[in-house]
Amino acid sequence: MKTMGNLCHLLCDVAALYFVLVAQVSLGSIVSTGNFNEDFYITWSPDHVNTSLDGHLRTLKLDHSSGSGFSSNEKFLFGQFDMKIKAVPHYSAGVVVAYYLQSPDGDTRDEIDFEFLGNVTGQPIILQTNIYINGFDNREERIFLWFDPTEDFHTYSIIWNIHQLVFMVDWKPIRVYKNHSNQGVAYPSNRPMNLMASIWNGENWATRGGQDKINWTYAPFIASYKDYMIDACVWNGDPRDCSAVSETNWWNKDDFLTLTGWLRAQLEWVRKNFLVYDYCQDTKRFKNRMPKECSLPKY
Repeated sequence: MKTMGNLCHLLCDVAALYFVLVAQVSLGSIVSTGNFNEDFYITWSPDHVNTSLDGHLRTLKLDHSSGSGFSSNEKFLFGQFDMKIKAVPHYSAGVVVAYYLQSPDGDTRDEIDFEFLGNVTGQPIILQTNIYINGFDNREERIFLWFDPTEDFHTYSIIWNIHQLVFMVDWKPIRVYKNHSNQGVAYPSNRPMNLMASIWNGENWATRGGQDKINWTYAPFIASYKDYMIDACVWNGDPRDCSAVSETNWWNKDDFLTLTGWLRAQLEWVRKNFLVYDYCQDTKRFKNRMPKECSLPKY
């Protein structure tokens, strides 16, 4: 596999792309096999998890008895994480389909989330991103997608390095969270995380603030995952190894300090046309005490 094939539209301009591709093919640190049975274990309701014979496709089911989920065997600190996902079709109000990184720290965890918030038939699914640091979240953003995520698989990526955290959909950046820790803003940089996925009952909040509940006559609700790629620093107990700027930890290089101009334009296109909610614009929620990062540069 080419480790940078999926990253080419993220942080490299066209002139530098060929060089980066060639370099990373030989120096990359891919730790995934492409087989869910080898790289992940089932965390929740194994009878609600179905995996293809070759291990390359996995579905998660939610019904009235349970949801389900899985987690990577390894923990990681920084890297690139890609997954092709197809969300629950038709009526899915109250259903949450998640793909995320999470540290095993309970109420004080770090977490980086993609969450598909189900909807009633005919209404678009909302994609929510969120970031927990030391157990505190309140950093939600929500967008409508420019396609129907229930009709086919699309690639959802997390690019996480010492400089910034980038959420991507089909190689378009939809959100950037910069590392402003030198200005007192929390950033997930010390806790290793597992790569995880789940489907669960979020009817108390997920659809119109909990107004639309799960209709169990449409169950079971099925979400599908395939063709994942993990190119990341495997946790060995020393955060310095993963924070180092090296050929192995290519994502920490200065080349990946920020988005290029073209990618900033892509991000602005998404935000202009599809943004539903941004916590940094919620003056009612935060009143006169907006989070500090909201006033700092986003690139």
